[in-house]
Amino acid sequence: MGSSSGTKDDSSTFGPSPINVQELVKGGPSISIPHQYIRLNQEPPPSFSVTPTPTPTIDMSRLLSEDDLELHKLHSTCRDWGIFQVVNHGVSSTLLEKLNHEVEGFYRLPLEEKMKYRIREGEMEGFGTRCRGDGKYDWVDTFNIVTNPVRKRRPHLFPQLPPSLRSTLECYLSELQRIAARLICLMGKALKIDEKEMTELFDDGLQAVRMACYPPCPKPELVMALTPHSDITLLTILHQVNGVDGLQVKKDGHWLPFNFIPDAFVVNVGDIFQIFSNGVYHSIEHRVSTSREKERMTVTFTVLPNSKADVGPSPSLVNEDNRPLFRTVGMEQYFNDFFTRKLYGKTYLDHMRIQNGHQHSST
Repeated sequence: MGSSSGTKDDSSTFGPSPINVQELVKGGPSISIPHQYIRLNQEPPPSFSVTPTPTPTIDMSRLLSEDDLELHKLHSTCRDWGIFQVVNHGVSSTLLEKLNHEVEGFYRLPLEEKMKYRIREGEMEGFGTRCRGDGKYDWVDTFNIVTNPVRKRRPHLFPQLPPSLRSTLECYLSELQRIAARLICLMGKALKIDEKEMTELFDDGLQAVRMACYPPCPKPELVMALTPHSDITLLTILHQVNGVDGLQVKKDGHWLPFNFIPDAFVVNVGDIFQIFSNGVYHSIEHRVSTSREKERMTVTFTVLPNSKADVGPSPSLVNEDNRPLFRTVGMEQYFNDFFTRKLYGKTYLDHMRIQNGHQHSST
């Protein structure tokens, strides 16, 4: 729910925005929208006159009690939707309230404090907003940090966070790792894949956290808070900090507003899981709209395979009668290919598909 795209080697097209959106909107409703943020060819907004089908809800406590009906519901939801809300997940409301307080506190810091964590030249992590592949910026101020493996943590980012934010995030990440591991193994179980194969896929894998602040915009129809995309991850877990909606999902060719259940987590099936399931499960295209008056904040936790893993269909699901629908590449190539393409929607997943029995080249 928050992948960046662009070109690694070309800092002019991939560099962070020189503009901080939070600071910009302090100018009030009369501000002019910088051209880098204006998108004139957006897909139309969802029709709010039609009541959307509620997004499926998965009860974690039922899943863990080996409820076959709930496991079947998880399977059909990953197959038909690719997004769901998890309730009874076991994370205390006290911890979530503390996290909300700390994230809001970070975004209330003076700009010079936040800029200590700014995205550095040629790097992906830090505070700021990366350019999209089309040369435009999303209407958001983000803070992206790799949190696992711990040895990959950049010394100037996570270790240097304000102590209360850092310790709260550590507790939160510990809980989310537990939930993600259980969900991934249960999704594998629903696909009839051995738990050992699932564990090897994500054990000591890459994990990251993304805090995001979407300031209000006086002309929301001109900007996008988050460009339409599917997540390139294995799994993404979203926590909405301040109860302001804005997420929209594309279902059956139509954009639908997403209605959050308080304290539930929103789980996205990522592109890697769609590939791994050989197309049985589906990642969902989503975007975020901007509010004219309200600021929105979120925390996203992403899970990817470990760096030595291959990204491709599970060997357990491929046979004479079930040919692979996607190429198999190493994690490093998967990322390199992603960051050298101009992306929109689910174009990268299409790049990974095997067309008419022939594999795409990786150029």
